Amino acid sequence: MSYGDVSPVEFPGGVGLLPLDDLATRGGLDILQSMLRGDYPAPPMAKTLSFTLHEVEQERVVFKGLPRPEHLNPLGGIHGGWIATLMDSALACCIMTTLRPGEAYTTAEFKVNIVRPLTADMGLVFCEGRLIHRGRTLATSEAFLRDKNGKLLAHGTETCAIFPLESFVRGK
Repeated sequence: MSYGDVSPVEFPGGVGLLPLDDLATRGGLDILQSMLRGDYPAPPMAKTLSFTLHEVEQERVVFKGLPRPEHLNPLGGIHGGWIATLMDSALACCIMTTLRPGEAYTTAEFKVNIVRPLTADMGLVFCEGRLIHRGRTLATSEAFLRDKNGKLLAHGTETCAIFPLESFVRGK
């Protein structure tokens, strides 16, 4: 993957929620590739936190994010919650690429190690998530957050629960 100059964070499909009915008939990889093309909207928090999907393939995703002044903690560094949210997105979505039609998932547990501070003027950062293991009801992944020069900023792991889509009810 190249960490060179890329466009700023954009949302070609707008911002909104995925239609759950589509998850019943389409696999996770297909849904994420469609989102990357702009056929589906990015989730609202991606706009709020200034990051988005950048690359998608089976068992692997890359998100790009732009740390901004509104993401600063009281000391002037990028808040760890911003880093964790970006990493959770990459960690979970690489698992999402393995979902079959009719399956849903959610984060059960994750751990992040921040090894360098992030600043609001550092430019784009990239978080690559890769599947480690996919079972019937649990999957694990790993991710690495790097700056535009490839320097490691954080790394982490995640476990997601996988279950039938009908067990997931939005808005009730």
